[in-house]
Amino acid sequence: MSTVPTPPVEPPATAPGIPAAVGFAEAFRFWLKLGFISFGGPAGQIAIMHAELVERRRWISEQRFLHALNYCMLLPGPEAQQLATYIGWLMHRTWGGIVAGALFVLPSLFILIALSWVYLRFGDVPLVAGIFYGLKPAVTALVLHAAHRIGTRALKNRWMWGIAAASFVAIFAFDTPFPAIVLAAGLIGHVGARRWPQVFALGGGHGSAGASHGPALIDDHTPTPAHARFSRSHLAKVLAAGLGVWLLAGAVLVATTGLHGTLTQMGWFFTKAALLTFGGAYAVLPYVYQGAVETHQWLSGPQMIDGLALGETTPGPLIMVVAFVGFVGGWLKQVLGPEALFLGGALAAAVVTFFTFLPSFVFILAGGPVVEATHGKLGFTAPLSAITAAVVGVILNLALFFAYHVLWPQGVGGRFDGLSAAITVAAALALFRFKVGVLPLLGACAGVGLVATWLGPLLR
Repeated sequence: MSTVPTPPVEPPATAPGIPAAVGFAEAFRFWLKLGFISFGGPAGQIAIMHAELVERRRWISEQRFLHALNYCMLLPGPEAQQLATYIGWLMHRTWGGIVAGALFVLPSLFILIALSWVYLRFGDVPLVAGIFYGLKPAVTALVLHAAHRIGTRALKNRWMWGIAAASFVAIFAFDTPFPAIVLAAGLIGHVGARRWPQVFALGGGHGSAGASHGPALIDDHTPTPAHARFSRSHLAKVLAAGLGVWLLAGAVLVATTGLHGTLTQMGWFFTKAALLTFGGAYAVLPYVYQGAVETHQWLSGPQMIDGLALGETTPGPLIMVVAFVGFVGGWLKQVLGPEALFLGGALAAAVVTFFTFLPSFVFILAGGPVVEATHGKLGFTAPLSAITAAVVGVILNLALFFAYHVLWPQGVGGRFDGLSAAITVAAALALFRFKVGVLPLLGACAGVGLVATWLGPLLR
C-alpha cells in the first residue's frame, strides 16, 4: 500500500514576521543615506521616511509613525527633521535622536556651503542653472505625489476630506496663516473626539496599517521603552541642558565677536526665527527676509531669492536656506577678515544652522515622553488626526504654488513654459504610474534641464 507524499506547505508571503532588532550602526547608515536623498521639501521627505521606515523596513508601525508626525506638525521648526529625530530617539535613546536629526541636516549644510561659494565666487553658473531648471518641475511632482500618499492615509472619511478641503480653501483663497489652520483643525478634533469618536480615531481604519505592511519593530501595541517614559526629572534635565548649550554658544560668540558682532546677531536672530517657524519654511520666510535683507543687510533681495532656489533643490529641510543667508552674510561682512572669506562664510552658515535647529532637538527630547504617554488616547490623537487632514490641504496648496512659479516663471502675464510643463507631467507619471524612486527621478530631470539649457541658445 503506497502513499503519496504531501507537498510542504509554504508560509504565506503576505505574513512577514517581526523585523530583527536594528543596531545603532545600521540606523546610522540609514540616517546618513536619508540626509542625502531627502528632496522634495517636508512633504516629500515625510513620504520617503514612510516608504522606508513603515513600508519597507518596518521599523515603526503606521499608527506610531502618524502619532509622532502629528506631534511634530504642532511644533515650530522643520517637521520632517523633527520626525527623524523622534524616531531615532525612540529606537536608540538620546544619541539616536541627535544622530538622526543631525544627519538629516549636515549633508544639506555642506552642499549649500559649496553651492554658496560657487554662487559668490563665479556668479552666473550655467551648469547649476540647468540643473535647477530640471529639478524644479520634479520637486513640483514630488510634492503633489506626497500630498496624494499622505491623503490616502489620513482622509479616511468625509469629515477628514471636509477638513482637508476647508484648509486648502482657507490658505489658497484667504491666505489664512498656517497656525490658525492648525488651531482650528485641532479644535474640531477635540470636539469631534467627544461627539463622534469613531470619526477621529487615528488611522481611520481597523488595523489597516498592520494588514498592509506586516508587524513592525515598534508596533502599535509595543510597550514604551524605559527611556521614553515620562518623568519630571528627565524633562527638567533636557530643558536645562538645551538652555545651557544655547547660553554657552551665545557666550562664546559674545566673547569672540562682541554683543553687536555679525555672528552674535545671527545667533540671536535665527533663534527667534526658529521659534516662529510654525507651518514650515514658507511661513517664516517673510520674517527672515525682513530681518536678513532689510534690517541687518546680510544679503540683497535678489540674493535671497537665489538662496531660496538653492534651498528648494537640495536635500534637507527648506529652512536650510538660512545656511545660504549665513554664508553670504559671513562672506560679505568679512567676519574672519578679507583673507578668509570662505572660512568666514562657512562659519556663519554653521552658526546659523546650529541656532536654527537647536530648539527642534530640545522639543523632541523633552516632549517625546509626553507624546508616548498619550499613544492610543483618543482625547490626544483626535486633534492630531484632524490636523493631519488639514495639512493635506496645505500641501496641495504648496504643490500649486510650485507649479505656478515653474510653469509661469515671469508671472501669470508672462510666457507659459511648455518644457517645464512636460517635465512636470513626465515626473508625475513616473511617480504615480511607474513608482520610480526619488534619486533616479531627480537625476533624469536634472539631465533634461542641463540638455535644455545647453541646446536653448542653439535653437533660437
